[in-house]
Parts: sequence; structure tokens; C-alpha cells
Amino acid sequence: MSVYGYCRISTLQQNIERQVRNIAAAYPAAHIVREVYTGTACRGRQELDKLLHVVQPGDTIVFDSVSRMSRSAEEGCALYEALYNRGVTLCFLKEPHINTDTYKQALQRQVSSSPETGSAATDRFVSGIMDALNRYTADLAKEQIRLAFAQAQKEVDDLHQRTREGILTARLNGKQIGQTPGRKLTIKKSAPCKEQIKKYSRDFDGTLTDADCIKLIGIARNTYYKYKRELREELTRNMES
Repeated sequence: MSVYGYCRISTLQQNIERQVRNIAAAYPAAHIVREVYTGTACRGRQELDKLLHVVQPGDTIVFDSVSRMSRSAEEGCALYEALYNRGVTLCFLKEPHINTDTYKQALQRQVSSSPETGSAATDRFVSGIMDALNRYTADLAKEQIRLAFAQAQKEVDDLHQRTREGILTARLNGKQIGQTPGRKLTIKKSAPCKEQIKKYSRDFDGTLTDADCIKLIGIARNTYYKYKRELREELTRNMES
């Protein structure tokens, strides 16, 4: 039986290591699965999909919170039920009350609905009451799960709403949001890369082809041509001035 810790962040600005530390502290032997994912990403949650494909009955998946499993209450509840039915144990460090072990214990506490009092009428009456109580217990446990996922979705929705309102307020107050139009973003590594392009590219002061420059400098093809284009624009501006 294997233990997996699934960690997800929604933006590159977030730090996934907090989730890793929390899971590793509670489950030192857990195999950590990391994923950078946004709800609008076309590629989907590839690492989670891989994990769901390999996980076996008796295995455990640990999440820092239910929000890491799903950002949609409907999707989260459906995935929870599917994994539970497959015999996979789910643990949520921040919401232990909906761990599958807790859910299973709630169902196991159900009382027998087949009484034997010696009276058929009494047995039917008591059986009906027991069935109703057992259904209530199961429904109550499911409701706790649904509420946890719904709360996680609400927190995400509220955060997005506050962000939108904050941006709108800043704009109304005349503040610049994001990069100033027409201003190029300077990346720390761009300067040394551009110097190398000027030094080695045969289009500037060097003798190497573009392919050789890309290999020598060790940058992505698109980045190389972007820097090269910006260098040409700089040269044109300098000549015009």
C-alpha cells in the first residue's frame, strides 16, 4: 500500500513547498506529487490524472486541504465518491472530519435494520425507523463532505472577487495596474544573454549561426529570437538618434 501526497499551486508566484512540508510532517513516507495548475490551463491537471490512473485500492492520497483536490464543489464530491468506492483512502490535513476513514466509521456505526421482536408488525415498524436513521447518518456524512468542498470553492471565488474589486478600485484612483503600455519588461538574465548574442552571432559581431548561438548560450529558441529582435530595435533607435 502506497501513500501519495498531492500538492498543487494555481500560479507560479505561489510557493508549493508549504504544502510539501505539511504533508511530509504528517506522512514522512509519502511520495510527493507536485503540480502547477490553473483552472483555465488547457493541459489540465496532468499530474493528478497520472496519480488517479496508478493509485490502487488500499493506497492513500494526502492533501493539504480540500481546495488542493478540486476548486469545484461538484467535481470534488464526485472525485471523492469515486475514489472512496475504489477503496482509496483520502486524508485532508486541514479538514480531517471528512477523511474517508471518518466517513467509513460513520457508515459502520449504522444499526441493524432487521430486528426480531417476535411481532411482524413491530419488526416492520422498527425496521422502518432504523432504515430512516441509517439513511440520515449516511446523508449527514455526505453533507459534511459537500459543505467542505463548497466552502473551499467559496473561498476561491471570494478571493477572485476581492482581487477584481481591488484592481478596479486602483484603476479608479488612477493607479497603473500591470506593466505600463509601451514599456518593455527587463528580465535580469536578458542583459547577459543579449551581450552573448552580440558577441557570437554573425548578425552582429560574431561568426556563429543562430542554431549554434542557441546551443552555446543555452536559452530557448523563442527567447533567443526575441532578444535578437530587441537588439536590432535598439540598434535602429541608436542610429536614428
